[in-house]
This record gives sequence, structure tokens and C-alpha cells, in this order.
Amino acid sequence: MSALLPPSLVAVLPRCLQLTRQPLPAGLLPLRMNGLPLGQVHPMRRAALGEVWPELRIRDDGLDWDAEALDVEARSARIEAVALALRARGAITGWRGERYACEHPVDDPCTARGEPLFRLERAAFRFFGLMSRAVHVNGFLPGARLVCGRRAMTKATDPGRLDNLAAGGLTADEDLVACARRELMEEAGVPAAFGAGVQPRGALRSTRMEAEGLHDEVLHVFSLALPAGFTPRNRDGEVSEFLTLDLETLAQRLTGGEFSHDAAAVCAFGLQHAQALADLRA
Repeated sequence: MSALLPPSLVAVLPRCLQLTRQPLPAGLLPLRMNGLPLGQVHPMRRAALGEVWPELRIRDDGLDWDAEALDVEARSARIEAVALALRARGAITGWRGERYACEHPVDDPCTARGEPLFRLERAAFRFFGLMSRAVHVNGFLPGARLVCGRRAMTKATDPGRLDNLAAGGLTADEDLVACARRELMEEAGVPAAFGAGVQPRGALRSTRMEAEGLHDEVLHVFSLALPAGFTPRNRDGEVSEFLTLDLETLAQRLTGGEFSHDAAAVCAFGLQHAQALADLRA
């Protein structure tokens, strides 16, 4: 496949994929529930957690939450109350009113999903360093062109950066394909009849430190062949414009760092997939 891509694009793709494997700072404290490793928390947040979460055992080697006596709903209510207390102190910002699922750890979360342990406001996931999931869709127009959106300046993360055709977090109990189709409709105005053609292209995991805490997310990559002449239209205010990029221009934009880290990695992952040739010839 690489022989069919412009050399400039071949050169930048490995660097894009490296953006998902950034080194983490030393000293992060493991967050465990009933002995299960769930997240990683910056040590400077121990004091705040001790104030709002008295039953949390704070040790030098990590943070331990004994929730054996609680079911999923009770765990969800308890950690949500902790997150709300942290929000009141300004430690968690950007509250969205949407919940993600914290899953039981599995060997490879890119190929399997664990049972939900609790559900929690998405804005709190980075504070606790919990793993989340998101869908990203590479949209292809005839002529080996990709359609990319520019994130609105009002976005809490990566405002103004280039993104994939559509992308969004997977809410608790949501199906991956249904999420992809929903994001396509909301972010790019892709009708249901077109969105039904979305195809899975695997997943990769992205980890890095952000101001809010540890970003740990499995990116589920999808591909969608768009009909000639299709014009995307944003419906939820999260995209300021759409760009149609040929492969040379895509390489220039990726090299220039115009994409968000995750969107750049998704472009690279999709273009190195076994079905990439079929996507480009759609």
C-alpha cells in the first residue's frame, strides 16, 4: 500500500502514529477498585481526593477504593458524587452531562470490551486517568481525497485543529457503529442512508498527559465512502469548516501539525490498513 501513497505522506505516517504513544511522567498514582487497576492520578491531586473521598485509601503506591459491597449503580453514584465535589472546587472543568463507562480491564481493549464497572461523567475521566473510548471516521471522496473537519474554536479540547470527518466519545452503553452513524449525522450532516455504509477499520490506543489529567482512550477507526459531490454540513456547532484534501495536501497538513493528535493518528492508521486501497478507490 505504501508504494501507492506519495512519499511525503509515507514519511509522515509513522510520526502521526507515535503521537498516540507519548511518554508519561513518573510518579503517577495507580487508581485501583477492589484491586483492579483502573486509572492513574497525578500525585498533586492526593490532597483534594482526601477531602472529598474519605473512604479512599491513599498510599504511597497508589489509591485504593473498596467497592466490593456496591453494585454498578451504587459505584456510579458514589464516584459521581466525588466528581461533583471536585467540580465544585474547580478541579474538574468542562462538565458535559454525558457519561462514559469505566470497564473491567481486559488484555487488549482494542479488540475486546470489558463489562462496565461504573458510569461516570466524561469530564471526570482524565482527572482519574480512566480509559475511555471514541469513534473516528475517515471520510473518502472519489479521487483519493479525504474530507476533514476543523474543530470549532469553542471546543474544550483542540479548538481550531483539523479533525477527521466525524469523531466523538462513546457514551455508556452505546454501540460503536451506532455511535459512528450518530456522529456522522451530527457533525457532518451525513444522511442515515449514507452513514449505513460505514466500515470498521480496527482500533488503536492513545495515551498522553493533558492539563486535565491522563488522556487514555481507545480510538475505534471507521471508514466511509462518500458519493461524488457530497457536501458535509455541521449540525451541532462543533465544526467550523470542512476541507477536502488530496493525499499531497494531507501530507502537508499532517507534517505541519495542523491536526489534533488523535485525528492525525487515525488518518495514519486508516491509510495503513489492509483495506486502505479499497477506501481510496471508493
